[in-house]
Amino acid sequence: MRSRIILVHVLVTCMFLVLVGRLWQVQVVDGERYARAATADHERHVVVPAVRGRIVDSRGRPLVRNRTATTVSIDRTILTRLPDGGREVLDRLARLLGMEREEIERRIRPCDGPARKDCWAGSPYEPIPVKDAVDERIAFQITERPDRYPGVVADLRPVRDYPNGELAAHVLGYVAPDDRSPTSRSPVGRDGLEAVYDSDLRGVPGERRLVVDSAGRVVRVLSERPATPGATLVTSIDSRIQKATERALKRAVERARKRGLPADQAAAVVMESRTGRITALAALPTYDPTVWVGGISPKDYARLTDPKQGSPLLSRAVAGQWAPASTWKVTSVAAAVSAGRPVNGVYGCPGSYRVGDRPFRNFGGIGYGMITLRRALEVSCDTIFYRFAHEMWLETARKKNGVHPMVRTARAFGFGRPTGVDLPGEAAGYLPKGDWDLPGYAANFSIGQGEVLVTPLQLARAYAAIANGGTLYSPRIGKKVVAADGTTVRRIKPPVAGRLPVDRRTLQVIRQGLADVTRSGTAAGAFAGYPLDKHPISGKTGTAEVVGKRDTSWFASFDKKYTVVVMVAQGGTGGETAAPAAREIWSAIHGVKDEVKKTR
Repeated sequence: MRSRIILVHVLVTCMFLVLVGRLWQVQVVDGERYARAATADHERHVVVPAVRGRIVDSRGRPLVRNRTATTVSIDRTILTRLPDGGREVLDRLARLLGMEREEIERRIRPCDGPARKDCWAGSPYEPIPVKDAVDERIAFQITERPDRYPGVVADLRPVRDYPNGELAAHVLGYVAPDDRSPTSRSPVGRDGLEAVYDSDLRGVPGERRLVVDSAGRVVRVLSERPATPGATLVTSIDSRIQKATERALKRAVERARKRGLPADQAAAVVMESRTGRITALAALPTYDPTVWVGGISPKDYARLTDPKQGSPLLSRAVAGQWAPASTWKVTSVAAAVSAGRPVNGVYGCPGSYRVGDRPFRNFGGIGYGMITLRRALEVSCDTIFYRFAHEMWLETARKKNGVHPMVRTARAFGFGRPTGVDLPGEAAGYLPKGDWDLPGYAANFSIGQGEVLVTPLQLARAYAAIANGGTLYSPRIGKKVVAADGTTVRRIKPPVAGRLPVDRRTLQVIRQGLADVTRSGTAAGAFAGYPLDKHPISGKTGTAEVVGKRDTSWFASFDKKYTVVVMVAQGGTGGETAAPAAREIWSAIHGVKDEVKKTR
């Protein structure tokens, strides 16, 4: 019996010694490690979003800015720890905010696709915003009653603001939550300048390392790194001219529709000819970028992407493609001279020209007799260019060198490839190989019909090159990036993309012909009464025939400083729709108080 008692004592003593040894190891030997682990279990890393940079016009007027709004957010990690999963809190919050509980639940549900308003694309371990622009009294009730609203936060947050509504929407683009980086609370640019210059605008997020207790309350701040605000993007857009351009487009569409034409799409470009900077760029249909703030609703997204609604997100100025019609004839003049036709020669302009067994006619079947290339541009004679294209086709066929000279010249004018503008989604247009089996294809090509498509921006760049002496630029809207402290980070200069294959004499003839267009040619009616002596404008009308649709209306023009191109799809002739719209834009540029005259 005694031996058993001794054995028990020994066992108890051993266990006690083991316990003491373990406590010593935990508290002394490994104490620091366990302390760090305990702290780590209650440590939180909080991302501090950077304030996104502004976008301003050439004179510093805001195009995109930020405003602060009281935002109600929910921490899902706290809600899920509640006995009912947070259902009671959500019911109470829904009544306070005037929302349905189901709507709040949808907004805090993780997204499985593009960022929308009915789901959350960010990290589930950070507060999820459920409503912006909340009344201060409501925010006060939330902050003063944390026991009734556990996991609910009301604080001030920067919100993207587009003060001019639809103005320059396709240029500016929009932002959306970053579903590619779950740890980021900063929105990212998804289109327009917001996307192209996103790395400059978004800044650098900060970080806070916090220690919280078991209830989630902050005990202390371990470290803090402040956010670096995003830079300001200064653009070449002149908001005054941008407004005038958009107004002119809308009026052109309205006038065309009053004449019974569909006029379903339109675009305009204003460019500085000598620099390649874009002063205004507009397209219809358009939209208000504000609809994307905080994520877009499924209904709005469907509307903006619906072809039946005109797909408003698509910028027709950079991504729309149409046959250029007679605006194309400047390339055909350059090609003819390069192929050996005298630039000051005289050529027949009959009412029709036969290519094979098919007659190709002038507009209305009108002939102008023997005329110069300058006169051919003024009256927009088709048959001269039909003949040039046919003769070149025969020469190419004999030489068996493949590519038609007019196609080679068009490529040198920058067509058939993107301009390289600092906007996403640019179309390349279309040029054929130029090895046609039949001469009729070449004939149509010579007047901007058939196998050729251009964007309004491509045409503007080509006409700007004619105006500036032959330099093709890759257009730019961004002008400089300025840091939050006012220092210039970098300047943005439009790069030179090439030279027109046109000598000085040919360029002079083309300019003279285009100058005659507004005074006595196909755009004379649209510019009747305009002070051309004080503000000379050169230009070219275009009327593109489209199978199964009404004509596409074009007008490309320039003066000493600017180039203006207007396009209205299914808008009728260039002289009756596009040219009057361009006149309105020119009036705004020149400061001319002017009323557009009615044209036939």
